[in-house]
Amino acid sequence: MGFLIRLAITAVALWITTLIVPGVEVTGRNGFNTVFTLVVVALIFGVVNAVLKPVVKVFGCVFYLLTLGLFALVVNALLFLLTDLIARGLDLSFHVNGFWAAFWGAIVVAVVSWLISVVVPDSLGER
Repeated sequence: MGFLIRLAITAVALWITTLIVPGVEVTGRNGFNTVFTLVVVALIFGVVNAVLKPVVKVFGCVFYLLTLGLFALVVNALLFLLTDLIARGLDLSFHVNGFWAAFWGAIVVAVVSWLISVVVPDSLGER
């Protein structure tokens, strides 16, 4: 259940990002198509972050230290661009127009996901 809640939170965060950040957009034909695209992109984003982010942290730890952690913002933007590339390869209607849109989009997704996670627990009553 926790996985589905995290997926929904990320999908909502992506939707809010498309509303706030110019250059991050979902161009679905209808409401169902847009929701489907957001859920699939949230799944892609989660897999990309789960698989690649730890590898990048290990190999880029020197850059993290030298930049006092600011390198993480660049890494997040590049992972967001990779998510866009995979979504385009799957012919999804999710588009990120350049590095700066990815940079701000990744920040907004992280902040909105965190804010929603504060309100909505991962387990929703499971014990």
